[in-house]
Amino acid sequence: MDQIKPNILVILADDWGYGDVSCLNRESRIQTPYTDELAAGGMTFRDAHSNSAVCTPTRYGLLTGRYAWRSRLKQGVLFGYSRELIEDDRPTVASLLRDAGYRTACIGKWHLGLGWQNADGSLVPVEHDGHDDPGVDFTAPLRHGPHTVGFDYSLILPASLDMPPYCYIENGRVIDPPNAQCDSSERPAFWRGGAIAPGVEHETCLLEFTRRAEAFIAQHAEQSSDTPFFMYLPLPSPHTPHVPRAPFQGQSDCGTYGDYVVEHDWSIGQVLATLERNGLRDNTLVIVTSDNGAHMRGDGFDFEEAFGHRSNYIYRGQKSDVWDGGHRVPFFMSWPDRIAAGSVCDQTISLLDITATCVELAGVPLPEAAGEDSVSLVPLLDGDLDQPVREMVVTSSVTGRDAIRSDRWKLIEGPGSGGWSMPDPQVDSSMPSMQLYDMIDDPSEERNVISDHPKVVSTLLASLEQCRHGSSSSSSQD
Repeated sequence: MDQIKPNILVILADDWGYGDVSCLNRESRIQTPYTDELAAGGMTFRDAHSNSAVCTPTRYGLLTGRYAWRSRLKQGVLFGYSRELIEDDRPTVASLLRDAGYRTACIGKWHLGLGWQNADGSLVPVEHDGHDDPGVDFTAPLRHGPHTVGFDYSLILPASLDMPPYCYIENGRVIDPPNAQCDSSERPAFWRGGAIAPGVEHETCLLEFTRRAEAFIAQHAEQSSDTPFFMYLPLPSPHTPHVPRAPFQGQSDCGTYGDYVVEHDWSIGQVLATLERNGLRDNTLVIVTSDNGAHMRGDGFDFEEAFGHRSNYIYRGQKSDVWDGGHRVPFFMSWPDRIAAGSVCDQTISLLDITATCVELAGVPLPEAAGEDSVSLVPLLDGDLDQPVREMVVTSSVTGRDAIRSDRWKLIEGPGSGGWSMPDPQVDSSMPSMQLYDMIDDPSEERNVISDHPKVVSTLLASLEQCRHGSSSSSSQD
């Protein structure tokens, strides 16, 4: 008898650091009981990486199983008015699962560009930087978005909660046109000024997405219980603006940011409770992770110094950096019917691998032109933790600086962080031009051993070039 296809729920945090999860950081000054409970009931991955240290490229990689530098985006992120990044003919995990009989939904922050139409019916040009409104007709349907890349249902915010326009888009149409302007706000409730729709409040956005996710699950259980669902739930938290609602204020020892993490954790708990309440929990694979590391320092603040809390745990750097603090992320998988409770995996994996994993669980082959950088984690779910599923993982900084990780070795193709912690203008001219770290003996990347292992460097550089110029990097050990 064939195994019943699982429901699949992917909850993606925004700027949630490895050390922000209390079960991963014994010294955490933030408690995350709902995530801790999920981890205790499933598998914790302690060496998981986003393919980029910033939002947009990671999201592209998660949904397509493909490095974002294979697309037009070589560095940086998109903005609220940017054109779509996912190509018209690009299969996504959503489209592949929909073809396999799944009902698919996207609820949350999109940040992958959209097909906005101008007043004359033309599309916003790809060259537009996405910052300012180029004359969008908010009453016109969007010609690209989650509704065109495989999602049966979608309720999204165009980009980050600190980027205009601030409006909800349901199934390719703006619900209420943003006909007012909001002013910029300073930290911690930081957002950029711009167009905002009536009824949209930064403080209640996380709650809105939580309730919408709960409603989808409940409605699915009532009307479509014989069909599996795939829900991609990219929450806007705990990215700026840090706007915890009143019940969560003062609930951490880390100020407003910590309180917002507590609310984020609560949101995860609410969605999991809805699965349980509707009898769907046992056969639902839940993946909880983050798009990159936490933003600890910048714009005149130092979170660690202020609160004595290490959002990115022992790992060097922060969001934007090619150091591990930028891309080593919390990653948990729970599936009561299949994954052993309390299991731990120390293999190096990537968020890219979500695509191949989900497609295999759906019982369909991954097409040759899809998910070319994605590797299935299914063997790990079944407890085969000794055989590596990946030969290497490539990660990129906000400026497009690459690092390659293979086994214990990590090579960074340049000096500094490639991001905000140590940008190139701040790099001392005496520093080596590249960095090599032994991530087993030196997980905090304190000792650059580039001059001690020339053969390792040569091998990693060759693998990196092969990955860049090849059409695929997803082969496991051959």
